[in-house]
Amino acid sequence: MCGILAVLGCSDDSQAKRVRVLELSRRLKHRGPDWSGLYQHGDFYLAHQRLAIIDPASGDQPLYNEDKKIVVTVNGEIYNHEALRERLTNHKFRTGSDCDVIAHLYEEYGENFVDMLDGMFSFVLLDTRDNSFIVARDAIGITSLYIGWGLDGSIWISSELKGLNDDCEHFEAFPPGHLWYNPTWYSEAIPSTPYDPLVLRQAFENAVIKRLMTDVPFGVLLSGGLDSSLVASITARHLAGTKAARQWGTQLHSFCVGLEGSPDLKYAKEVADYLGTVHHEFHFTVQDGIDAIEEVIYHVETYDVTTIRASTPMFLMSRKIKSLGVKMVISGEGSDEIFGGYLYFHKAPNKEEFHRETCHKIKALHQYDCLRANKATSAWGVEARVPFLDKDFINVAMAIDPEWKMINPQEGRLEKWILRKAFDDEERPYLPKHVLYRQKEQFSDGVGYSWIDGLKAHAEQHVTDKMMQNAQYIFPHNTPLTKEAYYYRMIFERFFPQNSARLTVPGGASVACSTAKAVEWDAEWANNLDPSGRAALGVHLSAYEKQVAASNAVKAPPKVIDNIPRMMEAAAPGLAITS
Repeated sequence: MCGILAVLGCSDDSQAKRVRVLELSRRLKHRGPDWSGLYQHGDFYLAHQRLAIIDPASGDQPLYNEDKKIVVTVNGEIYNHEALRERLTNHKFRTGSDCDVIAHLYEEYGENFVDMLDGMFSFVLLDTRDNSFIVARDAIGITSLYIGWGLDGSIWISSELKGLNDDCEHFEAFPPGHLWYNPTWYSEAIPSTPYDPLVLRQAFENAVIKRLMTDVPFGVLLSGGLDSSLVASITARHLAGTKAARQWGTQLHSFCVGLEGSPDLKYAKEVADYLGTVHHEFHFTVQDGIDAIEEVIYHVETYDVTTIRASTPMFLMSRKIKSLGVKMVISGEGSDEIFGGYLYFHKAPNKEEFHRETCHKIKALHQYDCLRANKATSAWGVEARVPFLDKDFINVAMAIDPEWKMINPQEGRLEKWILRKAFDDEERPYLPKHVLYRQKEQFSDGVGYSWIDGLKAHAEQHVTDKMMQNAQYIFPHNTPLTKEAYYYRMIFERFFPQNSARLTVPGGASVACSTAKAVEWDAEWANNLDPSGRAALGVHLSAYEKQVAASNAVKAPPKVIDNIPRMMEAAAPGLAITS
């Protein structure tokens, strides 16, 4: 991942303003430690902090068309850039960077080119001929992006809050796919395509294979659960014939993090041995994690409890990965949203509600798992790629009749059954059977159950009962319901005190990563509000005792739950064009 910052039409082209833009851009240097660049055209500034993955030697940014009239600063990877270059036969490229196609595509096709891009990206494109500009973010929001407005009429764009929060009167998350992305599933109409396991398998294999495009060492994040294990298995199976293998060797490296004796460490080692990867196992203690919490909140820019719980071990692991010289990893985010893999989906009453909930979850990913995977890794200059969020794969998976996704333990259909079945190959097994059919374990749980228990105990020491009693007055928006949530909120507000900042974080009650739907589907869960998978009473094999789960909670003002759902409804998608 790279870091981008743009200041557009600020009515100030002074040297002092240039120095300020450079200063703010350096706040994003962790995302792109390899090089930095700044382009200025009057009172328009495009800054870039580069993490070099493709063409490290010549792909520095900003990038231009032939006559340098069109300028672009990009964070991301364009997986189909070679095919796009073949369509641009009349254009001359300055670099081998995958992002070099963007300025030329705009020149050739105009503002409607964005849907031609297959990848993850955020970019700002400036056409200096008329000072018009385009801002775009990938379909699901894998890359982070924010937009802000200055009192002088300027528009600001930044990969992270910290690049613009001190200089904008108001700012917010830039919506994924804005104006350009409108797939069939977005309407939430119930699909009817019959389930074909081979079609689903091929679509996911293709999604993984295209993400093997790299000019630097890479590996896979392997927790030993279904999703990361499938990613690792497919990568190991197809690595040998790639350019990456010719440069860096055919043996895949895998990485796992956990507390000593945690479920993830055990299962990841087993899968790594089965696949023959060079496996790197990183241990951390509860105290290591607690000591990193402030840094994690600063980098991940949220106070959401589940996100912080899961980001912390990922943040620690990313530092270790970077120390080994690895700059890119492939990860398993997105599967649970597409296939209804979270344990509360066991309670879905019918296929219609099941499908609509998966649609809501995918639309909200940019506020949760995408935000975590992007920022926890980018904190150390590591790029995370997520094949489950491939546009083509999502189209295939979300077109399947959701009756096939419904969970029915009596018939042996556990969560994500259709994905498991698609890769249940007797002749050339992708994974051992017991791994293929292992129950869902959330990342924040899988690194070790004592991790969450330790966080709660730490918060208990630092947040008093009196503080909780006044929480609704101190934090009237998204009032913390537990001491753990209050603790994170205090840290977040210290780094990001603006009202706009707190509005970028969704809120509300949750059971096992659910939206409010979990409580609708099973009223008993209303008294067991914790985002851990172990809060899924009657479903998770290591579920909390009821009284333990509720002990750290405080009675919330009804308006907090009613008015601020955990998952925000996503606005209609598209691309912002402003002049």
